[in-house]
Amino acid sequence: MFHGFVVIDKPRGMTSHDVIVQARRHLGMKKVGHSGTLDPAATGLMVLGVGRVTRLLGFITDLPKRYVADVVFGMETATQDAEGAVVGIYDMAGVELSDVKQAARKFVGEISQIPPMYSAVRVKGKRLHELARQGQEVERAPRQVEIHSIEVSASHLPGLVAKLDVRCGKGTYIRTLAADIGKALGGGAYLGSLRRLEVGSFQIHQAVQIEELSVRPAPILSPAQGLADYPSLIVEGSEVVDVQHGRCLPDREIAGIDQPEQPFAVQDPAGNLLAVFIKRNGQLRPKVVLAAE
Repeated sequence: MFHGFVVIDKPRGMTSHDVIVQARRHLGMKKVGHSGTLDPAATGLMVLGVGRVTRLLGFITDLPKRYVADVVFGMETATQDAEGAVVGIYDMAGVELSDVKQAARKFVGEISQIPPMYSAVRVKGKRLHELARQGQEVERAPRQVEIHSIEVSASHLPGLVAKLDVRCGKGTYIRTLAADIGKALGGGAYLGSLRRLEVGSFQIHQAVQIEELSVRPAPILSPAQGLADYPSLIVEGSEVVDVQHGRCLPDREIAGIDQPEQPFAVQDPAGNLLAVFIKRNGQLRPKVVLAAE
């Protein structure tokens, strides 16, 4: 049995659940999870956790993401992407690429987004997409998300279409961003295509197709490699045993820690990941401890 991370290039048309089901079959492992969904129409990078590192997937979810998207202006759809019915048509023939760039700048930074009805967000125990398919629309509380940068360029597609290269924090809906930019230009827009290129330091060039997992040894990244974006602390001697047993450690300075309760990796001298800790109340406290082999 192995434990680690696998980077998959999800194809168009496959749900995130489909990816997990196929990965379990190809890898011969029941315990497989993912760090964040992609819509069926989207493609690109998905980070899978295999074995006991599924407990670490939340830390991968928290990492910043990078997407490239084609945004189509002049129409809006019920789902904010190309899969939904058209619900609005606008004359935006006078909009230039420079106008899109100017509008996009207003969305860089911490912004508020209302989750789309066709999403996995739960309201009163039910997922929004389930309610939407029943013809219901419910009030959704706005969420704060962070857009680090948006680069706008011409798309290869015909018509009024712009390509967006977006770096953002967790929980950002790119299709909602597309729709909001359309509204900011006095019309409407929807997401024509979406591809995720990065999650933290995980990059699309590391990814394999899901079918490849059954025809060659799985390219497994170690638990420590999976948490390479986090600060780390190396412990030795009796502290290795303390960490393995979930005990707190005395407080100390750790390079890269500048926020309260910021997670950091704890490794042994050989570079094996033992746990994820946080600083709290003058101690180093365990958040997730990996069982020893």
